[in-house]
Amino acid sequence: MAEPLDPGSSPLLAAALRAHEAAFGGAAVLAAWAPGRVNLIGEHTDYNGGFVLPMALQLGTVLVGSPRQDGTISIVTTSAEADEPRRVQFPAPGPGSALSPGLPRWANYVKGVIQHYRGGPVPGFSAVMASDIPLGGGLSSSAALEVATYTFLQQLCPDDGDLVAKALACQKAEHTFAGMPCGIMDQLISVMGKEGHALLIDCRSLQTVAVPLADAGLAVLITNSNVRHSLAGSAYPERRRHCERAAAALGRASLRDATLAELEEARSSLGDEVFRRARHVIGEIARTAQAAQALQQRDYRTFGRLMVESHNSLRDDYEVSCPELDELVAAALEVDGVYGSRMTGGGFGGCTVTLLEAAAADRAQQHIQEKYSGTATFYLTKPSGGAKALPL
Repeated sequence: MAEPLDPGSSPLLAAALRAHEAAFGGAAVLAAWAPGRVNLIGEHTDYNGGFVLPMALQLGTVLVGSPRQDGTISIVTTSAEADEPRRVQFPAPGPGSALSPGLPRWANYVKGVIQHYRGGPVPGFSAVMASDIPLGGGLSSSAALEVATYTFLQQLCPDDGDLVAKALACQKAEHTFAGMPCGIMDQLISVMGKEGHALLIDCRSLQTVAVPLADAGLAVLITNSNVRHSLAGSAYPERRRHCERAAAALGRASLRDATLAELEEARSSLGDEVFRRARHVIGEIARTAQAAQALQQRDYRTFGRLMVESHNSLRDDYEVSCPELDELVAAALEVDGVYGSRMTGGGFGGCTVTLLEAAAADRAQQHIQEKYSGTATFYLTKPSGGAKALPL
């Protein structure tokens, strides 16, 4: 289980530079990297104005490229999982010529960021993207691509450097070009990640608090179920609508302001399904605030218990887990030295995240693999810094 290297010296960057040379016949002169993320706790709370507690990963997406003089933007992806074609070309947007989404789907994330970029005008350029984040695993490969693209554009034609506005522009790109009504967590942690820390994000005020997570005796294990999910399917927008309906019925702008007591009072008028969706969100917002406090105090047992409560709520009330994720969590919890485990990301497949003693990491991986009916992939990771330009 090799740990990823610093992105500046990584095989990922080397591969992207070689691909640029092959595709465009010249060396790339600019490079940018942005991390994926794992959310430790606080699931489906971000679009409800609540708290989330993600950390940036050492897995990420790199974009390398060079300016062009002909006003054309040409982009190549090295991802074997991306839809065809793997190379797209289009004119740089100008006054009266906006970009619009289309096929291939992977290019929409890049186009959306170019269209919503806060500097500019964006000139023509050639670029190659490469990533070591598993696609569809719930580790935010889409936000990493958006933020890497934005960080690349900042070198090409600088903006004002406002980090929160950068994350918001990337979120807008995902809403308008990828058709995914995501919350702000993924883009914000990719932009603002801090090495050795998780980030408690208030998704209403967009304020962040860095929470230390650098205890050498502690490990974060991500387990990919290798079951793919597509969040843009009906389930995600449907859950959002349930939450909005519950908030409206309670006379609140969002579920962030609602209490479990108020929800209980309105139970009969909401219907069982909407009630349970809201119960998950209100409980999860409270759990996330408690978990950040526990982490601050190095109370890993409490943190682990809250992770398990979160998983059970996502499984039973929000109904976004699946048998494979439940299996992985159950297997992890059987291992001595594991504090807690839960599904992470939107659900319906993807990954689990487990907090455990570093000394238990090997036996945990072995036990989970033995118990899991599928084939799991493991990532033992540490909290990374956020997006950055890479010197070439």
